[in-house]
Amino acid sequence: MMDGGMMDGTGGMMLGMGLGWLLLVIVLVLAAAALVKYLFFSGRK
Repeated sequence: MMDGGMMDGTGGMMLGMGLGWLLLVIVLVLAAAALVKYLFFSGRK
C-alpha cells in the first residue's frame, strides 16, 4: 500500500517536472523567435 502510494507520488512529480520543462522550453523558443524577429525588423529600418 505504502509503496504504491510512493510510486504514484513519484510519477506525479515526474509528470509535473516534465510539464514544467516543456513549458520552459516553449517560453524560451518563443522568446528567441521574438528576439530574432525584433533584431531583423529593427535592422531593416
